[in-house]
Amino acid sequence: MTDQLVTYAVADGVAHIEINRPAVSNSFDLATAKAFDDAIARAEQDDAVRAVLLTGAGKRFSAGGDVASMVAADDQAAFLLELAEALDVAARRLDALAKPVVCAVQGAVAGAGNSVMLAADVIVAAEGTKFVMAYPGVGLTPDIGVSWLLPRAVGQVRALEYALTGRQLTAAEAREWGLVTTVVADEELSQTARELAVKLAAGPVFALGQARRLIRDSWSRTREEAGAEESRTIAAAVLTDDAQQRLAAFTKK
Repeated sequence: MTDQLVTYAVADGVAHIEINRPAVSNSFDLATAKAFDDAIARAEQDDAVRAVLLTGAGKRFSAGGDVASMVAADDQAAFLLELAEALDVAARRLDALAKPVVCAVQGAVAGAGNSVMLAADVIVAAEGTKFVMAYPGVGLTPDIGVSWLLPRAVGQVRALEYALTGRQLTAAEAREWGLVTTVVADEELSQTARELAVKLAAGPVFALGQARRLIRDSWSRTREEAGAEESRTIAAAVLTDDAQQRLAAFTKK
């Protein structure tokens, strides 16, 4: 349904969530931010969904916030606050999802598009993709958690260069920096990302979801706290059907 701001479909255990505003480079206005959050919540609550595939329709993954809607707002500060908070809710929901997330990016990733992308676990980039912070170009500052996520992905020095100088990264540079997982030919993007998502969906969903949680939450824990949480989690994991079946199969080898 092409009139939807965000489309949602489930097949093979994978919820495919696609930002669907290609005419404006999949930028987020308030309605799109809320639709995005609704789609993530839907995947979160659906037991048939074992993995998520995140994409952007058309030539570009996402330009971040919708600048035109910001300019048109009567109270720009109030509008930006509402938009940033709404999109941050969605991004944090995606970040906390207890199911693995694959993101496919193409064309351009800019502004808050970086944060949405970094909420995924495996990021596949088409080789023609360009990456840019974009905020300085319009006199604005990072939002949607990108100032927290970016240095954890690429390190503080590179994060500052990326954020302050307006440097544009190629897909190969983004891979070298640790901003994306892998780079593929443009024409291979959809198939590669889809295959990865289906593979993850066929895996032990509790174990994979909890592994992403443990790693993502580790930044806010001490070593002692991390070990204790790992111990509690692995004790819960062994009781799942996936673990019981896989342990039994392993012992038969």
